Amino acid sequence: MLLKEFDAGAGMLAPEQIQTLRTLAAELNPVQAAWISGYLAAVANQGANLGSAEPAPVAAAQSAAPLTILYGSQTGNSRSVATALADRARAEGVAVTLVSMADYKPRQLKSEQQLLLVVSTHGEGDPPDDAIAFHKFLFSARAPKLPELRYSVLALGDSSYDHFCQTGKEFDLRLAELGANRLAERVDCDVDFEDAAEQWQSEVISKLETPADSAAPTAAVVPISGTSSYSRSQPFSATLLASQKITGRHSIKDTRHIELSLEGSGLSYQPGDALGVWMDNDPALVAELLAATSLSGEEPVTLKESSLPLRQALTEQLELTLLHPALVKGWAELAGHAELDAVVADSDALKAFVPQHQLLDLARRYPAKPSAEQLVSLLRKLTPRLYSIASSQAEVEEEVHLTVALVSDQRDGEERLGTVSGALARRLEAGAEVRVYVEPNNNFRLPADDNTPVIMIGPGTGIAPFRAFMQERDVRGAEGDNWLFFGNPTFTDDFLYQVEWQGYVKSGLLTRIDLAFSRDQQHKIYVQDRLREQGAELYAWLQRGAHLYLCGDAQRMAKDVEAALQAVIAEQGQLSEDAAADYLEQLRAEKRYQKDVY
Repeated sequence: MLLKEFDAGAGMLAPEQIQTLRTLAAELNPVQAAWISGYLAAVANQGANLGSAEPAPVAAAQSAAPLTILYGSQTGNSRSVATALADRARAEGVAVTLVSMADYKPRQLKSEQQLLLVVSTHGEGDPPDDAIAFHKFLFSARAPKLPELRYSVLALGDSSYDHFCQTGKEFDLRLAELGANRLAERVDCDVDFEDAAEQWQSEVISKLETPADSAAPTAAVVPISGTSSYSRSQPFSATLLASQKITGRHSIKDTRHIELSLEGSGLSYQPGDALGVWMDNDPALVAELLAATSLSGEEPVTLKESSLPLRQALTEQLELTLLHPALVKGWAELAGHAELDAVVADSDALKAFVPQHQLLDLARRYPAKPSAEQLVSLLRKLTPRLYSIASSQAEVEEEVHLTVALVSDQRDGEERLGTVSGALARRLEAGAEVRVYVEPNNNFRLPADDNTPVIMIGPGTGIAPFRAFMQERDVRGAEGDNWLFFGNPTFTDDFLYQVEWQGYVKSGLLTRIDLAFSRDQQHKIYVQDRLREQGAELYAWLQRGAHLYLCGDAQRMAKDVEAALQAVIAEQGQLSEDAAADYLEQLRAEKRYQKDVY
């Protein structure tokens, strides 16, 4: 239909213009095409009013209620969905404001008419860092009544956690309590969120108040940023340059320094960003699973209305190494095994079971004979893994570096590896292609002022972004003080990037370094212990404006570190526990306390 309409109007253009337009159209992705359409409509609208003595008529898009899209994102998924939604709404002629909850002024809420929220849940039901202030405002006495507001919520989460999509649920219920009207019902998305997010986007777009003439989105024309078209859905095939083990032979960990080439991609990143890595499942693992389930792998299965052989689906499309509660429950129904039934019946036992097993363990310990379609119906889609980038592009140019800990566990005398870490550490050789994309993290950024002091807390692989920070500050000639807290089991085997850190100390770029090697003495010492020991100096740095960064394990380390920080602030500032918590919260609000935890 579009080509017929194009041909019908082609007489209005010169032949060379037609060819130019056809060539350009062939190179555009759908988002770019929508933007070009809006841009040309805006140009046409402006041209029609040139030289007119009468005021230009108000654009059609301005007659519709404007739309605000807010996102709260810990890993970037909510932001990417919100951005795609904004592009779709603009293509319909809607004037869109797209903003992080961290940058939104909550008091504007009473003026909103159409509001869409895309928000993830972090940890055990907590809002992501950039949604904390907005969440706090919404549940405070200052939150206004909102009878004129139409809204909808897309909640992202992980059903492996007890408080699945909790933040989205809380936003949805609270807005309703304040009198707002649902534009569409809330949708709760699991880890493989794409299909559910797509359906929600289509529904809310169909229910938005849009201008009568959506062909002229003049109030919504914005340029597309960035120089690369590569993304989560369209990753770049990077070349693996190196996978070097940087822990010693006696270490209990296998940690790798990974180098990838981005040459020719146009991809750019900043210190603090993450790299998304897509990886097929190990063919050997697929073969073992097929053998355990007595399936040949040639059985046809259907995924998203496409038919393909089971072996291909298991290799390229479906998650095999990470369990989730629904999968264990489904397998228990197939297996009919009393031991597994007992696990499923006990929520605490199920919660402990999930991270300690893989699908192959289920198939071998609790044998079942699923059909190919039954097996596929139990599995989630394969998802990318995110790694904090361990390099500054100002230093390494068209490369990107990662610090990757091999996920490895023993099951019944056999080793079970993580999908991506296992491939990077064991399966892939230099020269192999790895599909990647950059996931920006605007909530983990160096201070704009190079004179600002920086405190970095990064035990284990949490050291990665701070290597990038130091490379960046070195290239920029930043004069602000830098202080690193690092911890790992032993000095001799686990001091990651030791030579580099010693070099920064020698050059004076790294002002201070405090180390916590937990197993080098009879009693274990962790980074939170070093924070308490250096409490007076740490508080003095904060008082003179230092920015504080924390990267690493969210489940234990981050909570222990935050408790130590609060204790230091209370002691050194002679504050109550509540006042110390407020001090830390104020640092967060000022973006002087930023976390990248996983």
